[in-house]
Amino acid sequence: MSRISRRGKALLGLAALTAATFSAASPAAAKEFILTSVKPNTLVLVDPAARKVARTYKIASPGPVMGIVPSPDGKVAYVVTNHWGSLIGIDLDTGKEVFHTDFSAQPDMSAPAMRVINTFGLEISPDGKELFVMQSPVKLGKAEYQVQDTRIAVYDTRSGLAAEPVRLLPVPRRTTHLLFSEDGTKLYCLSWDLYTLDPKDGKVLQVTKLLHWDRQNYAEPDIFGVWGQYEQAHVFINPYFTTRTDLDPKDPASAKTGMLTLDLKTGAVKLADFEDTSVVIFSSVVNPVRRNESYSVYSTLTKTDLATDKLVKRVALPHTYYTVNVSGDGKEIYVGGTMNDIGIYSTDSLKRIGEVKMPGGNDQAITWVRMVHR
Repeated sequence: MSRISRRGKALLGLAALTAATFSAASPAAAKEFILTSVKPNTLVLVDPAARKVARTYKIASPGPVMGIVPSPDGKVAYVVTNHWGSLIGIDLDTGKEVFHTDFSAQPDMSAPAMRVINTFGLEISPDGKELFVMQSPVKLGKAEYQVQDTRIAVYDTRSGLAAEPVRLLPVPRRTTHLLFSEDGTKLYCLSWDLYTLDPKDGKVLQVTKLLHWDRQNYAEPDIFGVWGQYEQAHVFINPYFTTRTDLDPKDPASAKTGMLTLDLKTGAVKLADFEDTSVVIFSSVVNPVRRNESYSVYSTLTKTDLATDKLVKRVALPHTYYTVNVSGDGKEIYVGGTMNDIGIYSTDSLKRIGEVKMPGGNDQAITWVRMVHR
């Protein structure tokens, strides 16, 4: 019995070690995919390693998909559709709709009719339990529209196909981005300035000046971020444009392009110029491995060094791209939006090393390009 007992203990120990090893390896073994969409109403899952579309999901609601937020476990994609009027959740394994809410739904038919839309701001809590949706409501009168206060509608992700907000939080007008801190205790709202809110009750915890900065000899910056692509490095980055008021407007050095960065782990915010304005940049992303590197797109692909605030390299693109993301190993850049392809570039050389054509040749318009691990 003693020998059997020792053998049994050895087998149990081996099983425990194997289970622990498998558990530790599981996150690393998860495969990386790209989530995007094409007109008229199709969600697209792309396998960047294979350079092909892995799967498509037809959306029942009309109109193109706008914002895209994957659940933290990579199982569900939440997308804004129905001409900015609905949010749905698609199970990426089955293709079935598992969450649905219409923003303008009116339980109380005696109340004045309301039209509610989402304009870009969309986020999920780090624990995957709640969705935070920026909303702009308008009361529809017989002869006029009455603009209402903007708000964040919070939904329970387990609410199913008839979801209603569990609470409403006040939020400044023109909020285009909602971003959670890594620990889930803060909700950042990008508006004219950067607001830090308590996600439980919407209390303003901090305001970081952006448009209203106190930067001597600088005009107010133009910061308009609408694409969410911060999941790899957990750093939100967005270009800004401004002018030096102490220089002649005809002097090329008077126009400046810089980067706003928000570290979602530490909350650190940085605003720094990196060049005299020479090209248009729509959106940017940070390399999760070499975190001093950022990449920006529009008609060019631009690489900058966030440590030195210097332009590193710039290459022309075959056409304009609105949005950009990066692989988890920091080796590849994915540019998308606008037309019917995702271009793949080397983070080292900025050379085009591949592409994935979208199904049916349909364009992506201003949709997001998100990374998901499954």
